[in-house]
Amino acid sequence: MTKQARRALLSFMANYCDSLSPAFLALADPTRRAVLARLADRPAAVSELAKGHRMALPTFLQHIRVLEAGGLIATEKIGRSRICRLNPARVVEVEDWLARQRAKCEAQTDRLEAFLESGADLNG
Repeated sequence: MTKQARRALLSFMANYCDSLSPAFLALADPTRRAVLARLADRPAAVSELAKGHRMALPTFLQHIRVLEAGGLIATEKIGRSRICRLNPARVVEVEDWLARQRAKCEAQTDRLEAFLESGADLNG
């Protein structure tokens, strides 16, 4: 990642001080979601993960760094390879937040449905 790109990413992240924004930033890209789906099966080397994507390795490494910054994966140097592992605790944290949002939306929809079924006169 270039210094300019790193500064832009850090600046963006500084504007979103809640703990989930970096994770959702990481989830916003289809390449990164594909990496997460692959890592759900088992850990893999960066070079192995990159094979499925049509981009230069330095570009792919930027995606890995964003996933790390979001806390969704961890990497470890083993020998000559960098191994990526899914961080299930972080995934659960994101899932929990989404479940709470879904529950709020469903509660609003249920209230609207109850209102409409009550026969309330909408025409005044």
